[in-house]
Amino acid sequence: MRAAHSSTAGQADAARPAVVGSPAAHPSVVRHGQQKTRSPIANLLRLLGIAVAVVAISAVSIAAIAVWGLASEAKPGIHLSHLPGTSTANRANVGAIEGDVNMLLTGTDTRTGQGGAFSTKDELAGSSGLGNNDVTMLIHIAADHQSVTVISFPRDLMVPIPRCPRAGGGFHPAQSQAMLNSTLARGDLPCVVLTIEKLTGITIPFAAKITLDGVTAMSDAVGGVDVCVATPINDTYVIPPIHLAAGEHTLVGADALSFLRTRHGLVGGSDLARISNQQLFMSALARKVTSAGVLGNPLALYPLADAAVKNVTMSDTLTNPTTLVEIALALKNVGLSNMVFVQYPSVTDPANPNRVVPQTSAAAALLSALAANKPVQLSGKVGGGTVLVPTTPTAPPTVPATGAPTSTATPSAQDAVVLPSTITGQTAADQTCSKGQGR
Repeated sequence: MRAAHSSTAGQADAARPAVVGSPAAHPSVVRHGQQKTRSPIANLLRLLGIAVAVVAISAVSIAAIAVWGLASEAKPGIHLSHLPGTSTANRANVGAIEGDVNMLLTGTDTRTGQGGAFSTKDELAGSSGLGNNDVTMLIHIAADHQSVTVISFPRDLMVPIPRCPRAGGGFHPAQSQAMLNSTLARGDLPCVVLTIEKLTGITIPFAAKITLDGVTAMSDAVGGVDVCVATPINDTYVIPPIHLAAGEHTLVGADALSFLRTRHGLVGGSDLARISNQQLFMSALARKVTSAGVLGNPLALYPLADAAVKNVTMSDTLTNPTTLVEIALALKNVGLSNMVFVQYPSVTDPANPNRVVPQTSAAAALLSALAANKPVQLSGKVGGGTVLVPTTPTAPPTVPATGAPTSTATPSAQDAVVLPSTITGQTAADQTCSKGQGR
């Protein structure tokens, strides 16, 4: 469903840098951090890198997990007011966290403290302070630790906003309906968490946010992300303009950030198209981080963690290294095909064609699967901003001497809940290409 943006959203996009040039113009160079004194936490970097690979759904999620390796350098955590917080005591025996895990990851578009092109008067007028949560994602790790579902919520989604705590004390009053991306500016991470909890009925004990600089730093740290463009992307609303020809491109730094933020350059020009383009990037990033070149090289993992701690702010429930390692251990058996990215189902708001509202029946099916800790299986198409690359058909199941076919399905696939066809998305194993306007 196409949803146009208001002029305010267009002005915000106009301030965002864009991808320019070809892969040759931006060689992928990993900037290695200075090696620090080894410690028990440092020795877990490779394991944590595996966790990063599994939940590498965006620059936001990589930051939230890679930061574990350098927890002592992390910024102070933000207290989620409706939760008691977490103990700072580390336990001697650490295993995988029990049960399911729900983590909210958000990206802020604030220009405050970002420097460079973001420091002008016009840029700061577009977004400053806490900024807007232009990216809001919920990661659900199933209780059996065999699958991960990642839900992207449209920034233009009109939802009820609960009472949110004020930074200086007291509360912001509840609102019957407002844009989702206004919640970060309203009450920081706690307000975003409370809003998504109200919308989904899911308790979210973990959260993190990342800035524009953080997205740039994370893409640099992995040496660039390879993306496919099916038809040319040209967007003059972003600064500098995007001009990507059809084909393969390796995106680093500000180019990667701009690719994640462009919408005018995509077919449909909506935030919904942008979400599918972000899912393409996340999947490519997950494949990059799981490659032997990254996971097998501690020097490649260290700058990833270093970039994370400098650009991520976490909830205080994530600042305990013991808790972080427990979550990492819960992810070690999840593969790319069991990591599913979905867009929260929505339809055009009857009261405003520039906004969207939840598609309640499809949303209920998705949330019911998560509540039951079931893996999900897509039955619909990829999002409007991408096209699925056909894959080579797999060989038929082998037939042993007994005559019974050998099943190739994983246990989680056998139990998967098939989502309504109105829900778009892809798995991390799917190869997709961006659909540009072609002009």
